[in-house]
Amino acid sequence: MSGTGFGSNLLRRVATAVVVLPALAAALAFGSPLLGVAVVGVAVAGGLWEFFELLAARELAPSRLPGMVLAAALFLEVAQPRASAGSFWPGALLLLLVAAVRPGTDLATAVPTAAGTLLGAVYLGALGGTIAALRVLPPVELGPLRLGLLLATVMLSDTLAYFAGNAIGRHRLAPAISPGKTVEGAVGGIVGGVLGALLVCRLGLPDVPAPHAAGLGAVAAALGIAGDLFESLLKRWAGVKDSGRLFPGHGGMLDRLDSLLFAAPVLYYYFYMR
Repeated sequence: MSGTGFGSNLLRRVATAVVVLPALAAALAFGSPLLGVAVVGVAVAGGLWEFFELLAARELAPSRLPGMVLAAALFLEVAQPRASAGSFWPGALLLLLVAAVRPGTDLATAVPTAAGTLLGAVYLGALGGTIAALRVLPPVELGPLRLGLLLATVMLSDTLAYFAGNAIGRHRLAPAISPGKTVEGAVGGIVGGVLGALLVCRLGLPDVPAPHAAGLGAVAAALGIAGDLFESLLKRWAGVKDSGRLFPGHGGMLDRLDSLLFAAPVLYYYFYMR
């Protein structure tokens, strides 16, 4: 990467972050739990729409409405598992499967289309639900700090991985999936995740012991890198560079959610079991 390209891309990333992050932080930190869940839900819906666009790029016609309904059912089931007397998503899954065998369906694409729609709904709905759950798990007043822990861990991991990869990256991490990622960048990302988790836990979650915080940061950062690679695999399969253009310098919503979706379950299970 040339110095000019690096500087230009960095400028776009920073400019977008300066605009988006304060509004996001305010909504999550000072808004009600319902507002926090709604913000995450909107982001997940946007990411799912972009996922369906990736399917469409491969000439698969996803069942968008049933897929959205199934994703919403999964999202609510994970975010608030005791919010209703019964599970939402068996009915939503039935709706998706019925849509897959509607009259006029092309048999050659019916199964791949249904499978792709189901994957998107589970990927965004279930994993996105773990992000929302961090806001509403008891004690609910710690919800903003738990979300802050997730964001700080992933964002500092992404930042250090970006700089370490550009500065000293020599060994390709997964050249067949994402040629730009390096082992050195991944190591920097894990270090960044540990630092981010230690900082947030020290300042706002003192009940989380430092060894736990370091472990959470390392595992969440490593899974965040895996989530980034998984989305890169999807984009390479679809033949696109970014999932969308919503955030200049950052790509689409799915590009912003990929690491969070894989990292959030680690924190979700940790705080759920405490």
